[in-house]
Amino acid sequence: MAKVYFRRIDSYRHTAEIAAAAPALLERVISGEGIALAPAVPLKVHFGERGNQTYLRPENLAGLVDWLRGRGIDSCFLETGAVYSGARMRAADHRALAAEHGFTALPVVIADGERGEDFIEVAIQAKHFATCKIARGIVALPQMIVVSHFKGHALAGFGGALKQLAMGCAARGGKLAQHIDAKPFIIPFLCRRCGLCARQCPADAIRVGGMLPKISHRRCIGCAACIAVCPHHAILVNLLRVNLADTFREKLAEYALAAQKQTRCLFVTFAFNLTDNCDCVGKPMTPIARDLGVLASSDPVAIDQACLDLCDQAEGKQVFGGRHLLVYAETLGLGSRRYDLVPA
Repeated sequence: MAKVYFRRIDSYRHTAEIAAAAPALLERVISGEGIALAPAVPLKVHFGERGNQTYLRPENLAGLVDWLRGRGIDSCFLETGAVYSGARMRAADHRALAAEHGFTALPVVIADGERGEDFIEVAIQAKHFATCKIARGIVALPQMIVVSHFKGHALAGFGGALKQLAMGCAARGGKLAQHIDAKPFIIPFLCRRCGLCARQCPADAIRVGGMLPKISHRRCIGCAACIAVCPHHAILVNLLRVNLADTFREKLAEYALAAQKQTRCLFVTFAFNLTDNCDCVGKPMTPIARDLGVLASSDPVAIDQACLDLCDQAEGKQVFGGRHLLVYAETLGLGSRRYDLVPA
């Protein structure tokens, strides 16, 4: 049974306590499983979209940075480019945004090249993908610490360690491949024609003028930004596709499998600012569940399952969907939904 180490911290305001918890929990994982750290271990992170206010801030990672330095281990902040236009699509702009958001304690490496063109096809021979486009700078790594912010997601249901592996380690073409069937549409009688979705759309695929508001599926890249920003809940994914959401989650799981196929990963998850959507959304969001704490494990399925369970227990109800992602990931051999939660 997988072990998930957990430090309960009830408020994101306890910055120093949060920063200290991450390396302490990782020490438990390493000592408990006899893991030797490589000479260089990057931190896979997300820098947050411009305008987002609830992304995982660099001060919460200060303990991890100091811990690695104290062990004489080289590190960097590792990321890949976004699939949509904006501050995170080109590597140079992405690095500038990282600095703007305070990620300056380590070098910043965008692992899939200037425009997401630098990748390796990793063979997995699974249900949806025979190969996956993983950033070249990640495939060659012997070891990586995957740092995740647990929260909701419009299509996946939730975002945590598996999504950070899948979408976070894919090159631009890999991100598109995961999203390709997720074509949203507008419900006309719910649409107020405010135009927020059209302004947010990176592909210029949405028109709200004319007789009916509509999304061009020829232009749409399936990023779900429109779903995230619509204040009237007038946009849904294509319900004509059977089990579309589960298909998307299965694709996430397969990309997560490819991302860690040649890399030994350790996972640290910060369960604070639990919003209903991801840090790619460039607007302020209000948390929908209480802060939980910090978790660490060597098993991405177990740590995600533990986050969901802790959130449900704290709120007395199921807060986030997407459990099929964990079921399918377990069948792929990515980890176990059964775990032993170890307070630390």
